[in-house]
Amino acid sequence: MFESLFTIEALIALATLSALEIVLGIDNIIFIAILVGRLPAHQRDKGRIFGLGLAMITRIMLLLSLFWIMKLTTPLFTIFSQDISGRDLILLLGGLFLLAKSTTEIHNDIENDGEEEKELKSGSKKGFFSILIQIAILDIVFSLDSVITAVGMVDNIIIMILAVMIAVGVMMFASKSISNFIEANPTIKILALSFLILVGVTLIAEGLGFHISKAYVYFAMAFSLAVESVNIYTRKKRAKRVRKEV
Repeated sequence: MFESLFTIEALIALATLSALEIVLGIDNIIFIAILVGRLPAHQRDKGRIFGLGLAMITRIMLLLSLFWIMKLTTPLFTIFSQDISGRDLILLLGGLFLLAKSTTEIHNDIENDGEEEKELKSGSKKGFFSILIQIAILDIVFSLDSVITAVGMVDNIIIMILAVMIAVGVMMFASKSISNFIEANPTIKILALSFLILVGVTLIAEGLGFHISKAYVYFAMAFSLAVESVNIYTRKKRAKRVRKEV
């Protein structure tokens, strides 16, 4: 098994799968960045590392449960002539949880007076572990499709695990910059939460048997981010001009 890792085919598969895991993990990074942003400053780095560590452990455990994963695609029951499998149920529940959580986060961000927000900012262990539990729940949903994709692309479990470790390593390197950027730009945070609502709707649609290509979702988000980046740049230029005039 290990000898096959040093072939050209294996290295190409590893690079391709690692890139795919990174792309499919974008929504995960955004979710973690928003959640840890609600923690006190001294806990954010720890929360980010722990959250991504949970992501890596979850994905590896799912990969090691290949037989169970493949059984999830077997229909359990039928509703309105639509077969519902274990995977569909996980996507439906995950999508609903993501919709509820993102909507609550937007409400808390606007109102900025929730009790949960005060508890998290106080630095309590309960608040810290609450964040980790939420990350763990959503990571199972976010990881499911990428794990199934990995199983379909590669038949070497070692390559799959290495790809997950590489992808999480890249996420750990980039997550702090993304978190700081989101925290420093409130409009980007609302845009990111809106993106997570869109991802939640996509998960629900997938669970009901309607396939929506993630390429469309990522394009919509990239376009919105580009427009908002221009707005941020314009506001900064305007503010600098006003300061010079004063």
